[in-house]
Amino acid sequence: MKKTLIVAALTGVFATAAQAQSSVTLYGLIDAGITYTNNQNGHSNWKATSGSVNGSRWGLRGAEDLGGGLKAIFTLENGFNIMNGTNGQGGREFGRQAFVGLSSNQFGAVTLGRQYDSVVDFLGPLALTGTQYGGTQFAHPFDNDNLDNTFRVDNSVKYTSANYAGLKFGAMYGFSNQSGGFANNRAYSAGVSYNYGPLNVAGAYFQSNNAGSVNPLTGVQTAGAITNDQTPFASGRQRIFGGGLNYAFGPATVGFVFTQTMLDSGVGLTNVGTQGQGAVGLGNSARFQNYEVNGRYNLTPALSLAANYTFTDARILGQKPKFHQVDLQTAYALSKRTDVYLQGEYQHVSGTGDSGLGATINGVGVSSTENQVSATVGVRHRF
Repeated sequence: MKKTLIVAALTGVFATAAQAQSSVTLYGLIDAGITYTNNQNGHSNWKATSGSVNGSRWGLRGAEDLGGGLKAIFTLENGFNIMNGTNGQGGREFGRQAFVGLSSNQFGAVTLGRQYDSVVDFLGPLALTGTQYGGTQFAHPFDNDNLDNTFRVDNSVKYTSANYAGLKFGAMYGFSNQSGGFANNRAYSAGVSYNYGPLNVAGAYFQSNNAGSVNPLTGVQTAGAITNDQTPFASGRQRIFGGGLNYAFGPATVGFVFTQTMLDSGVGLTNVGTQGQGAVGLGNSARFQNYEVNGRYNLTPALSLAANYTFTDARILGQKPKFHQVDLQTAYALSKRTDVYLQGEYQHVSGTGDSGLGATINGVGVSSTENQVSATVGVRHRF
């Protein structure tokens, strides 16, 4: 009898240890709201929206302890539209993220799959777009610098360092997977960040070569390492670089982010149509310089305020359009997992000439004039 009890006890201990060494977590976020836009192709519009701040998603995240500070890790993350139940990211099952790799407490992590680039990883957290404080509709025009995570990189291998006294760095490479075309349809990026008490600084660079091309009349695109399910632009080469900082004091945080996006060789705008067109030609080259000043403040542990102003100086089709956008958000937490929010955006663009572009708040469509206003009331639930 005693032997039986001892065996049962040891079995329980080993089972508990094995369970502690390996884990799989189901997680997700659902963002649903009602959005008003004063001008969408010449008409006002009320619509039910999914992901006005944060894209609705569910995912699986796992880790297995291999000993000596080494772990096997994976993430599979699906994006979907809560209003109609369809998959996002071109209908992909795990379109937001899908990767597997090894992680070391001492040396960092190496992962392979469909992943975010270094601009998103390192610089993105310093802007309001792409975060819980602004997200989709706070993006810089057309999300030209990808700080809102509009596209991911397929066929990629990524290295992310461990945290060395506040210093982190990393790099990513996306393969073309083409025989005899190693330099075509590829992407690469690198970034670095440093945290010292309340101060955070970061910088990052991204480049894609021959990631795709677009026919501005038909909207037909070629595919590349950067997926074309939501890519804002098609071009022979796209380069993004920038830097930023933020500083926290008490319940407040203020920040500044600068980015520049340069596009060469057959540029087309693909994620925003004009009057039903599938794509808009932007000439042989285009450039966007974005200057964002942002801040957020916790009035109480449950109530937060966030705001930013972004000035974008662009070069498109020989014109010099200038975008001014002001964004405001307030959110109230009903619990640790559920909150309600109200946010609004105003954009004014000038200097568009005969390019045909109007004001364009990300995710709500194109205005027929140089001004656009949008407002959303919504609820978010995390699990």
